Amino acid sequence: MSRNGIHHVTAIAGQAQRNLDFYTRTLGLRLVKKTVNFDDPGAYHFYYGDEAGSPGTILTFFPWEHAAPGRAGAGELQETVLRIPQAAIGYWTARLVNHGLERATRFGETVLTFRDADGLRLALVGLPGIEAEPAWNNGDVPVEHAIRGFHSVSLMLDKTEATGAILSDVFGFAKVAREGDTIRYQVEGTAIGGIVDLRAVGGFLPARLGRGSVHHLAFRAADDAAEMEMVRKLAANHGLRTTEQKNRDYFRSVYFREPGHVLFEIATDIPGFDVDEPAEALGHALKLPAFLERHRTEIEAALPVLA
Repeated sequence: MSRNGIHHVTAIAGQAQRNLDFYTRTLGLRLVKKTVNFDDPGAYHFYYGDEAGSPGTILTFFPWEHAAPGRAGAGELQETVLRIPQAAIGYWTARLVNHGLERATRFGETVLTFRDADGLRLALVGLPGIEAEPAWNNGDVPVEHAIRGFHSVSLMLDKTEATGAILSDVFGFAKVAREGDTIRYQVEGTAIGGIVDLRAVGGFLPARLGRGSVHHLAFRAADDAAEMEMVRKLAANHGLRTTEQKNRDYFRSVYFREPGHVLFEIATDIPGFDVDEPAEALGHALKLPAFLERHRTEIEAALPVLA
């Protein structure tokens, strides 16, 4: 199995319960981890994905109820695109009709675009031959229609060349197609989370982070050694320094701003989401990192109550 491509996407939401309901019920994803923002433990951090929380399927949120809305512009991840079986297009068209659904064709594929309640831009791509892939089969969406991980993400950038060079050199992507002002980069042999589209929007206002916008995009590294090799390449070949490695319990991460100003993360595949609870119980209990466990009573009292 390939270890390249997208690991996860993290966005900013508003009300925690509304976010939970939309992604587990409307989209039918599994809540694979309920924890807190390690840097702001007064807020939840929700992780949604497939049954195991596999890299390439993980969409995460910081629900900050009073966050101001974000502003679309240059220097942001504009849209997160998820994979569905081609035969499920009709099902999802009906299911999302009240969420600003629009239908389009991009790079020869049928795309359904829509937004969540906070304005986050999402899309579904119908693909042939993926019906037999694993999918979460215990949610509100029948398994034959269920989402099967990331298809792609789209970045809006003032210029694309330097970002494209990092995708190719550090993360193993190659330029494979162009459509209008969008250049498609893809990792060979990576079906899930293997595409990044770069859209050149020179002259746009810069994006403003807020509710309904993406906080960061994370790429996969198989382990610590693979991550450190990526860090080395960033410094040696692109003059970019990352943060020190941070332990996020379920993966270990470094962060940096790519040349177009999008916050990139490199996250290890290991140890995974079953490190602190069994696979069958993922997402049930509030999990805290060891350094916050002694504050559990205060943290639980401050967090919004979930139904």
